[in-house]
Amino acid sequence: MGVIGVIGGGAAGFFAAIQAAQHGTKVIIFEKTGKTLSKVKVSGGGRCNVTHDAFQISTLVKHYPRGEKFLKKAFGKFQAKDTVEWFETRGVKLKTESDGRMFPITDSSQTIIDLLRKEAETLGVVIELRASVEQIARVGCGFVLQVNGKDRAVDKVIVSAGGSPKSNSYQMYRELGHHVVDPIPSLFTFNTPETGLKKLPGLTVPNAQVRIEGTKLAYEGPLLITHWGISGPVVLKLSAFGAKWLHEQTYCTNVHIRWKADMKVEEIREALRTYKQHHPKRKVHSHPLFDLPKRLWEHLLKSAGIDDSLTWQECVKKQINILEQHIFCYILQMKGKTTFKEEFVTAGGIALNEVNPTTMESRLVPNLFFAGEVLDIDGITGGFNFQAAWTTGYIAGQSTHN
Repeated sequence: MGVIGVIGGGAAGFFAAIQAAQHGTKVIIFEKTGKTLSKVKVSGGGRCNVTHDAFQISTLVKHYPRGEKFLKKAFGKFQAKDTVEWFETRGVKLKTESDGRMFPITDSSQTIIDLLRKEAETLGVVIELRASVEQIARVGCGFVLQVNGKDRAVDKVIVSAGGSPKSNSYQMYRELGHHVVDPIPSLFTFNTPETGLKKLPGLTVPNAQVRIEGTKLAYEGPLLITHWGISGPVVLKLSAFGAKWLHEQTYCTNVHIRWKADMKVEEIREALRTYKQHHPKRKVHSHPLFDLPKRLWEHLLKSAGIDDSLTWQECVKKQINILEQHIFCYILQMKGKTTFKEEFVTAGGIALNEVNPTTMESRLVPNLFFAGEVLDIDGITGGFNFQAAWTTGYIAGQSTHN
């Protein structure tokens, strides 16, 4: 039956190994660190965001800035509903939260880790820790892996070594003839050091629009103000779809925030005019409009030159105009980024035109397979990156039997 070597003991690697070992094939996972599934452990704040409630393939693929066409074919073989079924038939039930994210009902990533390790152990998968694969050499129909300086012969290889920009592994793939799209960060928060918003850490706005100046990149959703800038689902989504453009700008640009994503500037203007007309003697600070958090409302008033003693009738037209502008288009200077604490994701990796999406086998090197983030695939936050890992891992592992 031969030996299958899996490079990388993360989500994709384990899923691939479990599928590859189904028919008694000897499978070895080579993990360069001292522990496996470390990313699974911290995902979703330690709860593990397994996948997303997006069971139509046409809907699911829209959440991937890179890899949409490739995954459309792959999801035809294994998609989100298959992931749910796979875990639930093995005793791990998942629950769906209001935003579509799916977690184990235990709210613990350890549940997922324990299941994957148990499945691998039951199937006889060998796991070697601190086993760094330094070279992949093609020998006949198989391969010789250089692991910690020693040669290890295997018949097939599944590469699931992740996508860190600092990884030295990419040179190995280039030596096998593959092209690598230079990896760059995706899923990060925006640093905006020169702003009064930093005085509002922890404040959330339920539905803001964030737009990158000079581009068509604009998304809506919950926004979080941090000590260093802005974060939240809307910023993370923007960072993913704008990863390459922002990288080219060295993460220095202007960001426009509309604090009420569902309101046009004319609607904001009319609402301010009407409120001023109906409540002329009411203090402006006392009653935040547009359901904005009180601290944010006070900050916007201060930026418009409206101090806390003024009533609506005492505000001059210029002050109201500035307030209107800051609600509709609040401009921040982005100067750098900060890695999203729960999910380090890269854009870039093995060029997808060199991999068969229905088998994950290299089009250049027979018996060489790829799975997970090593491919030029990345999704937004919400379980989509794990889904890509389960899908590509499943297909790669299954395909080793062909």
